[in-house]
Amino acid sequence: MILINYKGYIMKKMILFCTCCMLSFATVSAQEPENWARFRGPNGQGISNATGLPLTWSSTENIAWKTDIPGEGWSSPIVWNDHIFLTTATEEGKNCHVIALDRKTGKIRWNKLVFTQPANQHRHEMNSYATPTPVTDGKSVYAVFAGGSFVSLDFDGNIQWINSDLQFYSHHGMGTSPILYGDLLLLAVDQSNRGEPRGLGWQTPWDKGYLLALDKNTGKERWKGMRGMSRLGHSTPVILKVNGKDQIISPAGNVLQGFDPADGKVIWTVSNFGEPCVPSVAIGDGLVYTTTTPTEPIRAVRPDGQGDCTATHLAWEQKGSSPMMGSFLYVKPSLYSSADGGYFASLNANTGEVNWRLLLRIGALNPSPIYADGKIYVLSEQGTTAVLKPSADPKQEPEIIAKNELGERSRASIAVAGKQLVIRTAGQLWCIGK
Repeated sequence: MILINYKGYIMKKMILFCTCCMLSFATVSAQEPENWARFRGPNGQGISNATGLPLTWSSTENIAWKTDIPGEGWSSPIVWNDHIFLTTATEEGKNCHVIALDRKTGKIRWNKLVFTQPANQHRHEMNSYATPTPVTDGKSVYAVFAGGSFVSLDFDGNIQWINSDLQFYSHHGMGTSPILYGDLLLLAVDQSNRGEPRGLGWQTPWDKGYLLALDKNTGKERWKGMRGMSRLGHSTPVILKVNGKDQIISPAGNVLQGFDPADGKVIWTVSNFGEPCVPSVAIGDGLVYTTTTPTEPIRAVRPDGQGDCTATHLAWEQKGSSPMMGSFLYVKPSLYSSADGGYFASLNANTGEVNWRLLLRIGALNPSPIYADGKIYVLSEQGTTAVLKPSADPKQEPEIIAKNELGERSRASIAVAGKQLVIRTAGQLWCIGK
């Protein structure tokens, strides 16, 4: 009898323990979606696990808040819990600021002048002096500006370190964004010649492009991964595990490459064509998708090669649907591209066959699209967002759920914050949703 009661007691305890575990797992799964901690969110793919995001809005409807942002900059906002960070430049690009806002209210927590850089640097008219999107690990926020100087700040706006060793120059200015990998802060440095010959590194390949790794805790250089012959670019790297080992996937003008994060050495190279390389890559089903300019094809590359594997690792290429600026979006089984001329295109990700090309009629599709809860959000430079629902048949055009206008120019990409969207326009930051 005592034994039966003891077993019953144990059984009750086990049931209670299992119930608590189930509740614990339920609590974890019910947490808010992942933080949007870098350019294009988790691993730079523009995909969120958020649900219940807004579908319709205007400049006056379904707006949680909007906040005036001083200066000029096209860095996209990033989100960590109740913090939003972005950068801006004032005084014709001279003064570099990192700004933190409260996600719930839009109130500016702090606006930190971190350093100055030469004003009126050479840049493309579509670029800014604060285009690189910052990145955060939840403790510090890291930013880089047009001149090449880096800064690390804590969440209270205190400067932890500054590194101004990189004297960056590009015919188009700086457009790539830093990313984090472990304790490394990474930046693709794909520049061009500051003096004569003017076209070196821009129109003509040179050997000065590289991937830079800084120690995120000190700001000191850890390594430089030299590309070899390449041209300028503005594409942000991504991390991909290949055969059990991480690689840093980074394209530039004329090349797509995989780097070893341990020492920055190039593992493989596939030749590309054209410059500048602006769109960031998409990854999926063992392939890397890249392009350079709208006149060049989209290329799908197998990233498991060694050395120059252009002849062996090009899976397919397809002309006519390449983006100029917007990054790719991979949602199995399709690869989506903000094609030139205001078209949004879908390709079979395995073969490159075009599923459809849809003229959205919302303007130039230069910001990068995102995907969440079965919907694709395509923001235009004119500040209009088309919300698309893909069909179960990949070859069938998607349903256009809504076209939402803010009435302000935008070249930044959308960020996801809980069940809300955060959009930067020329003068304001908008929080869309309840």
